[in-house]
Amino acid sequence: MTTTTRPLAELEAELNAMIQNGRILEAFEAFYADGCVMQDQGFEPWIGKELNREREKDFVSKITEFRAGAMTDGAVGDGVTYSTWHFDYTHEEWGEVKYDQVAVRHWQDGKVVRERFYRG
Repeated sequence: MTTTTRPLAELEAELNAMIQNGRILEAFEAFYADGCVMQDQGFEPWIGKELNREREKDFVSKITEFRAGAMTDGAVGDGVTYSTWHFDYTHEEWGEVKYDQVAVRHWQDGKVVRERFYRG
């Protein structure tokens, strides 16, 4: 369970709003813990904020056209949040990309300590 004085639902809403407004890197800096662990479906986890920061920067820098990044649903539990997303963009290495994704975030002290993505 998070021990921050701000409600988890408020933190999650602010993080998701930043992502939807294209402020992905700013959101990462504000909401992710130094030792955060991120994992995408089918990959080993990436450990630490520095490594994940570089991955996020690389990803964002290679988006050539962003058509949609919409959160479609979400839920808040005890120290964990879930959000479903629809993405549609063009990436310079991957071409045109469209997918739906669930992000599961575990929070501690007002920061994301673990995040895992599931695509469908």
